[in-house]
Amino acid sequence: MVDYEKNSLANSPTSSRSVTETVNGSHHFVIQGYSLAKGMGIGKHIAGDNFTVGGYQWAIYFYPDGKNPEDNSTYVSVFIALASEGTDVRALFELTLVDQSGKGKHKVHSHFDRSLESGPYTLKYRGSMWGYKRFYRRALLETSDYLKDDCLKINCTVGVVVSAVDCPRLQHSIHVPESDIGSHFGMLLDNMEGSDVVFNVAGEKFHAHKLVLAARSPVFRSEFFSQDGEKHHEIDLTDMEPKVFKAMLHFIYRDKLMEDELVASSSFSESDSLIAKLLVAADKYDLVRLRRMCESHLCKDITVNSVGRALSLADRYHATELKAVCLRYAAENLAAVMRSDGFEYLKETCPRLQSELLKAVAGCEDDCSSSGGGKSRSVCGQLSEGGNTSGRRVRQRTWNLGDS
Repeated sequence: MVDYEKNSLANSPTSSRSVTETVNGSHHFVIQGYSLAKGMGIGKHIAGDNFTVGGYQWAIYFYPDGKNPEDNSTYVSVFIALASEGTDVRALFELTLVDQSGKGKHKVHSHFDRSLESGPYTLKYRGSMWGYKRFYRRALLETSDYLKDDCLKINCTVGVVVSAVDCPRLQHSIHVPESDIGSHFGMLLDNMEGSDVVFNVAGEKFHAHKLVLAARSPVFRSEFFSQDGEKHHEIDLTDMEPKVFKAMLHFIYRDKLMEDELVASSSFSESDSLIAKLLVAADKYDLVRLRRMCESHLCKDITVNSVGRALSLADRYHATELKAVCLRYAAENLAAVMRSDGFEYLKETCPRLQSELLKAVAGCEDDCSSSGGGKSRSVCGQLSEGGNTSGRRVRQRTWNLGDS
């Protein structure tokens, strides 16, 4: 019985699968100055830059006087050449002469999406080519929509044939839980175990750990561990509210914001909102990620009335992403912004920002001009028409601080 079980195990069937497919890539070749290339001689070509597909280098060769002497320059020739070392490289090709009239009547020679009786083309060695000696009659080409402003455009697609054995893979997976380091450090903060420094903030005491604070903030690191620094075990903070310091500690230990408290205070209608004060704290202690998170929250509530204060805050506390969003928003809604209380506040607190705003206005005008003016009114038009001075968002837009 034991021998039978051994034979059963030894003779268990196995399986594999061979998969043959193409690795595709494209290249766009522009021939500027076609008329000057004529007459260079039969068999002489203009080559595009090499491009890589399927691990091989390729190049497009264009023969303005043709490749075949027998045709006597009647046709232009186009070929795709293997430009790197290789042996018996099998590939599919497509050459497209682009119709520049906008009608979409391109001339296409393609191996793709059709059955090939003899299979893909094989290039034996470096320098081997595939293409057409009689790609297009030259007299017709020179009066066609393919030639515009003495320029031709050729698109090329190469599909290199590759084969691989696809062995069955284990279908089971092991789930890896999300990182919980934040919760563990948060517990350390909550139970105060091992704390070695106490912050006294407006009469409220907060226990913390110097190593954790120093790891997160270069300011704390310098304060606690510099050679000439004093060894403080209790620190008085007079320039921060307890709720702000608590929110900052929450971020330092857990790497996230106290969402429940921030949701109700992220509006810029109040200049002393918790999120704004947290941005100030982030700047003081050089907490770069916290500053960016505050910027992201604040930019979601920018309005005509609030953008002036937001811009002033961003400039003062090095919130560069928020500042860029404010400048762009104010430039696009300039007339309404200039009539707002927030703009008066900006002129009083940061008059130099007005010159930066003018630069942003100029940038908006350039964007409008380059796009044909169809997407937004000009700033001059806004100024002449007047603006809406209410707190609503005049030009709604979703800003993503990660895409600056």
